[in-house]
Amino acid sequence: MSTHRSNPTRRAALSALTALAALAGGGLPLAAQAQANTVKLVLPNAAGSGVDTIARAAQAALAKALGQSVVVDNQPGASGVIGLQALNRAAPDGQTFSIVSNNVVILPHVLKSVPFRMPDDFTPIAVIGATPLVLVANPAKVAASNSKEFVALLKARPDGYNFASGGTGTILHLAAEMFLDEAKVQARHIPYKGVGQMVTDLLGGQVDFGVLGINVALPHMQTGALKAIGVSSAARSPAAPNLPTFAEQGLPGYVVDGWIAVLGPKNLPAAQVKRMHDALVAAFDAPEVKEAMAKQGNVIHVSTPEQALATFRQEGARFGELVKKAGVTAQ
Repeated sequence: MSTHRSNPTRRAALSALTALAALAGGGLPLAAQAQANTVKLVLPNAAGSGVDTIARAAQAALAKALGQSVVVDNQPGASGVIGLQALNRAAPDGQTFSIVSNNVVILPHVLKSVPFRMPDDFTPIAVIGATPLVLVANPAKVAASNSKEFVALLKARPDGYNFASGGTGTILHLAAEMFLDEAKVQARHIPYKGVGQMVTDLLGGQVDFGVLGINVALPHMQTGALKAIGVSSAARSPAAPNLPTFAEQGLPGYVVDGWIAVLGPKNLPAAQVKRMHDALVAAFDAPEVKEAMAKQGNVIHVSTPEQALATFRQEGARFGELVKKAGVTAQ
């Protein structure tokens, strides 16, 4: 019977290679090393949405600031719950974050069951800025050029106009409801399953008016396909400086933006919060990102984590009251 004996030279070589691999990657397999060096941005929004556009515009600069690869992972569905649940379940190790719109503070008020608490089950890092919202109308359906004329039309025909939104309980829906409440007028709500079809039907005249982010509305405003009645932010938008705010037009209480924020998982260590916050400040200060944000009409101002937490709480309460006032039934 023969006996197999291992080759000591071969065994030594393998040991040396294993040691080198351990030194290079901390003992991790190559796939795990690559994953450990990547920051994931989970987006509860579809590709092409306003949040997605912002994330991708800042992706390269954020990667440079972090010194790590950054990937955008779109996980839309269930009004944003799917993507937020993925973040909620992620380890608080500084590898997973999310960029969200203020729809996330509305969710708990329009859904009967949400598998997390907002913001208690997350770590707010920063509110990074806002997208001004514009009330636009189909010019063939609405013979008004400003807020005063538009309100007069709605009052003259209380049941004569309808408005579109990207879905019941979204910021676009509630921003329109805020306008109706402030102006003391009414119109019929027609919800869509997203902004794309909403815009298509606005352009086609199937619906009369609606509220859109200025980045979506601007191309159609410039061609005259949609008529802008006013911008709902506190100040005029640099992307459309000739468009007056509603406050300027006699509705001082109608002030609302589509703000954007960055969240981490719950219990994210303070060092990781600071690391990501510093990277966001650097990324959104990069010239190429500033230029992209300006073209999209976004107004960038990166808040502190403490300010972000306060915004989530205050806006959650504000929109909760508006949901009740608008008579939105939780689904």
